[in-house]
Amino acid sequence: MTHYPHLLSPITLSGVTLRNRSLMGSMHTGLEETGDWGRVAAFYAARARGGAGLIVTGGMAPNREGGVFPGAAGLFSATDIANHRRVTDAVHAEGGRIAMQILHAGRYAYGKDCVAPSAIKSPISPFPPRELDEEGIGKQISDIATAAARAIEAGYDGVEVMGSEGYFLNQFLVTHTNRRTDGWGGSYENRMRLPVEVVRRVRAAMGPGAVLVYRISLIDLVPDGSTWDEVVQLARAVEAAGASCLNTGIGWHEARVPTIATSVPRAAFADLTARLRPEVGIPVITSNRINAPEVAERLLAEGAADMVSMARPWLADADFIAKAANGRAREIAPCIACNQACLDHTFSGKLTSCLVNPRACHETELVYAPAETPKRVAVVGAGPAGMMAAIVTAGRGHEVTLFDKADRVGGQLNLAKQVPGKEEFHGLVDWFATMLTAPRITLRLGHEATADDVAGFDEVVIATGVTPRDPGIPVEPGAKVLSYIDVLTGAPVGQRVAIIGAGGIGFDVAETLVYEGVSPTLDPGLWRAEWGVSAPWQDRGGLAPEGPKPHPPAREVYLLQRKAEKPGRGLGKTTGWIHRASLAMKRVRMQGGVNYERITPEGLWISHGPDRTQPELLAVDAVVLCAGQEPERRLSTELDRRGIPHHRIGGADVAAELDAKRAIDQAARLAARL
Repeated sequence: MTHYPHLLSPITLSGVTLRNRSLMGSMHTGLEETGDWGRVAAFYAARARGGAGLIVTGGMAPNREGGVFPGAAGLFSATDIANHRRVTDAVHAEGGRIAMQILHAGRYAYGKDCVAPSAIKSPISPFPPRELDEEGIGKQISDIATAAARAIEAGYDGVEVMGSEGYFLNQFLVTHTNRRTDGWGGSYENRMRLPVEVVRRVRAAMGPGAVLVYRISLIDLVPDGSTWDEVVQLARAVEAAGASCLNTGIGWHEARVPTIATSVPRAAFADLTARLRPEVGIPVITSNRINAPEVAERLLAEGAADMVSMARPWLADADFIAKAANGRAREIAPCIACNQACLDHTFSGKLTSCLVNPRACHETELVYAPAETPKRVAVVGAGPAGMMAAIVTAGRGHEVTLFDKADRVGGQLNLAKQVPGKEEFHGLVDWFATMLTAPRITLRLGHEATADDVAGFDEVVIATGVTPRDPGIPVEPGAKVLSYIDVLTGAPVGQRVAIIGAGGIGFDVAETLVYEGVSPTLDPGLWRAEWGVSAPWQDRGGLAPEGPKPHPPAREVYLLQRKAEKPGRGLGKTTGWIHRASLAMKRVRMQGGVNYERITPEGLWISHGPDRTQPELLAVDAVVLCAGQEPERRLSTELDRRGIPHHRIGGADVAAELDAKRAIDQAARLAARL
């Protein structure tokens, strides 16, 4: 008897039967733009083999002006159709179903030819759009319908029409971006004409036996967004026009509310889908921050939705459903919603991957082949790099001994999981611990490895991590100075704290110090209040009129850095603004261009700029050092001295802001070569 009877039950959409109720949500990976269609096919086929009920591709442009950037992939020629046929054939060979997402970016298109309902520039693009005339609107509709017809010709089981997240069709719906006075603007009936006509034309182009998913925005999270009554009106009209089902979209890309980052509570927006479901007669799909089979099962069992969309979890583990169905849910590599290798890469023009799973989008070039000659391998350090090295190495058939001086695995991930908003790291450490119980792995915890311990192994991997760097600030006797390790392991700090170093660790420490009690990530009501999110049936667009109402900070915190730039500038491209906004709401005083003169029992003396002007005392109870790290190489140095060959990975190789993404990727690639 399955533990997930609802999730694993089939469902039929427009005559197409899906083997379960999971949808792999659309993600722009950049794979199609590489032109390596074998690689694209391998990526999607792996997810079909792993049990995805319906796969939705990354957004394909219906025309050049609608592409998310110049050169964005689409079905523009017979060659394109033939290339996409390789993908659909590969998915179908694995028993899967796949739909192509048609995405017209509108004013979000990062190019000078972008078009929109009105000539209103997006805050996330430098290019002002051209306002479409009647003929131009007709062209966009025709191009989208043509893309749908070509998708069927390429073997897709249907399409998803992207109507949310602030893209083209969404832009017509709200007065925030539609200031037209003709038949495509003004009243809501006029503003919703475009998406409804698009669905009607797409259905006509594909015929009745294809899946037509419409991605509808249930909460815009922007000023002058849709009301709930308008959302329901659109949903019913889209159903009547021929949609097979409705997929949930949450928030516009320009919204100043996080929607998928790790600090967002799990299934934070599922109540919206639950409210829409009784209003329509077609299946509805819930989405956003659903990353575990038990969460998906609960939502379906409670009647919140008919299907569950998970996107990034399919990057983290291509076998998500297969493992759940086979009683191996604890082996599912968890998406921690960090965005570091997926969305941050996408918005930087890089190929998408996954911090937890470096093989994502690299299936054809990062291959874990069985070892021709099994070896005895010592791995020293059970942090992210060492754990991944051990797991991949043993999985290939080598015998691995993993040493760590601590009595538990995880390394500095055990620090990260203490930070409010990073609770997902608990699951990541648990997953590593589960995978380290595999055959051919011997754990030697609570043992600081020596050169003698590893001398007899065929291969030695040093993953000893980092140590905090001493910034060299004069400290007077009696001054209270702590490291970030002290704070994240529970050392008392007092009520007024100065943090030296405003990189990722400094921000984590600041988050830890200003929050007390239940983390908003674990309390959806508290989280909504913190960010000013209300129910869209109460307030237009789901924005509370009074704005964010954060709880008072637990402490008074200064976050300082030497660089004369905005603190947090080097944080993640898609998450940095969240951390800066969160600390600003907690009244953290963030300053750049600071010189650290000395630390005294009275506090921290600082000055400003290269001339060291405006000396002042920050009267704080403690000073926390987050001023970078240095590689921990004592064992590596001893091995060099004794002529014992070894490999260095992770922080032991390069100490850079506890970069687990780089450490795990480097470990996996080394392990694939051993």
